Amino acid sequence: MKSKPEPGDLRERALRLLARREHSRAELVRKLEQAEFDTSDIQHLLDEFEQKGWLSDQRFAESYVADHRARAGGIKLAYDLRQRGVSDNIIEAALNDNRESELDRAREVWRKKFGTAPSDIEKARQMRFLQSRGFTADIIRCAIDE
Repeated sequence: MKSKPEPGDLRERALRLLARREHSRAELVRKLEQAEFDTSDIQHLLDEFEQKGWLSDQRFAESYVADHRARAGGIKLAYDLRQRGVSDNIIEAALNDNRESELDRAREVWRKKFGTAPSDIEKARQMRFLQSRGFTADIIRCAIDE
């Protein structure tokens, strides 16, 4: 039988998670609730962490985009961030800085996977691949047609 965690363990667990990598607030809440910590204690602790600047959804979103932008388009990045509990205005701000490089990233993803101009039959498959990576139809057409 699993014993209830001590309230002092909450702070230690949360800090240990944040020391490994940035987390969104929603991710931390989920992980700490799974460890059976009290929800109100979690909320109070994370409020304190946000005030001290130790926890920031904005910083998490920027870090996530920086780590994943080489392999994914804006649509997929936005979806992934939403799944991690980041608000739409923070997602929009994090992705705005990367809009100019979206076409270059799509070309690079396409080049690494395929490298040669597709035949008519192959073109649809390549377009579906880039679409699965979260690139828009306009970006995909430009990347493949060049």
